Amino acid sequence: MLRTLDIRDMLIIDQLELSFQPGLNVLTGETGAGKSILLDSLGFVLGWRGRAELVRSGAAQGEVVAVFDLPDGHPAHDILEDAGLPGGDELILRRVNGRDGRKTAWVNDRRCSGEALRRLSETLIELHGQHDDRGLLNPKGHRDLLDAFGNLSGLRKDVRGAWQALAARRKDLAAAETALAEVQAEEEFLRHAVEELDKLDPQAGEEAELDQRRRMMQNAEKVREGISRAHSALGNEGAEGAMGDALRWLEGALDGADGHLDEPMGALERAMNELSDAVDGVERCLEALDFNPHELEEIEERLFAIRGLARKHSVAPDELGPFADDLRGKLAALDAGAGNIAALKDALTGAQDTYSQAAAVLSAARKEAAQRLDADVSAELAPLKMERAVFATEIREADASADGQDLVEFTVATNPGAPSGPLGKIASGGELSRFLLALKVCLTADVSGLTMIFDEIDRGVGGATADAVGRRLASLAADGQVLVVTHSPQVAALGAHHWRVAKHVENDQTLSTVTPLDSDERIDEIARMLSGDTITDEARAAARALLV
Repeated sequence: MLRTLDIRDMLIIDQLELSFQPGLNVLTGETGAGKSILLDSLGFVLGWRGRAELVRSGAAQGEVVAVFDLPDGHPAHDILEDAGLPGGDELILRRVNGRDGRKTAWVNDRRCSGEALRRLSETLIELHGQHDDRGLLNPKGHRDLLDAFGNLSGLRKDVRGAWQALAARRKDLAAAETALAEVQAEEEFLRHAVEELDKLDPQAGEEAELDQRRRMMQNAEKVREGISRAHSALGNEGAEGAMGDALRWLEGALDGADGHLDEPMGALERAMNELSDAVDGVERCLEALDFNPHELEEIEERLFAIRGLARKHSVAPDELGPFADDLRGKLAALDAGAGNIAALKDALTGAQDTYSQAAAVLSAARKEAAQRLDADVSAELAPLKMERAVFATEIREADASADGQDLVEFTVATNPGAPSGPLGKIASGGELSRFLLALKVCLTADVSGLTMIFDEIDRGVGGATADAVGRRLASLAADGQVLVVTHSPQVAALGAHHWRVAKHVENDQTLSTVTPLDSDERIDEIARMLSGDTITDEARAAARALLV
């Protein structure tokens, strides 16, 4: 239940604090007094989309705070828990709109997202505005309304999932058939290319290795000549022989050197070992450069073949191996294509059967829900002076979609024997308002904890019909809370709590005020609604009669 609404610096409201009560709360006032601004402000704090500019002229920011009572079991508790927001038996929503357009929201003094705020609002307020009948007139929304009434979200989810699976199987089959057709068109090329690649069998990195070896072989003679000279300078005829001679001479003088040659000889022995390793390495290099005369020719032929094949297929030489694997995969797909297509067709048939079954279950549930909705709406129409009207939900077969295979449309016949038809073509303005009230009451009957707001639901009706609308609203509010913005004195007279909305000019600014009315003030306000600006004794008497 909405307990309080605090509005500051929003449009033509500078500061306003309202305390609401259970039962039927009515707000009245002249056109343009600011009644819609109250609803705009309430919608703002609930995260609804509305006017782009709400901040009062001259103010830095606008702010709205709404306080709700949350009894145990209220669905808002689950949303608060899911969003990680603090809970309790009191819910405080606060939202600020800066002059720069930025909007910030808090739930129980904790910052929250607009999405969390909107989810909460769906459990707190049900608003029926002046133009809600536009939705009733649009058959595109009737299916959703029926599904909401029948609590069919689970079945719709099943159908949507089956539809998505069916779409995926169709996509898989189409892709496989396209791929198979492409492979079949190039089968001869594929088989020749794979045979050619298998015969050459290029390896990753082979092209670079062959190129390096070819370059080495092409420079082999020049390189070998220098290395041979180095080998001669280091070998027995060079440094290695000289160091050997030096070592023998020192060994001959060792006994008479009194230990002074120990260190030089150790160093010389180590040097000879290092020199021996160097000689061995040079010899290995010479052996590596000792090429077979035909090897260079063979390397160049293979290098030419690898590079030629890479150019032919527009890939890098190192990518020939993966490219061959890809071609082999296409050939494998070609060889197994018929079997794969058959399997995919079977999967598609299965997905189609699953979807058809889910859609049939949803259709049956919609038909059952339609019967209940028709009965409930008919029961609501009787106290609204439309006991002879017939409301019927028509369900026709439609093309398959993610929402099933049904077209849903609400139709009415306002008089016995008259043909039924769409609401917009059959019902008058006053009848539309009553159909809207009846339908909205039925759609929200099982939703607990909602504050219902009706914005001029009584337009287009008067006299006994307006009284019937007011009495239905009062009955609806008996076990909850209903807020009504009305121009009907009959509806206003049935309110348990009454506020008057008015505007005045202060310091060259137009401001809106909302005043709770006592018994005498209610008489004057209802008299004004009956007679206009000039309140007569007769109007007051009529107002008293309505308030009895």
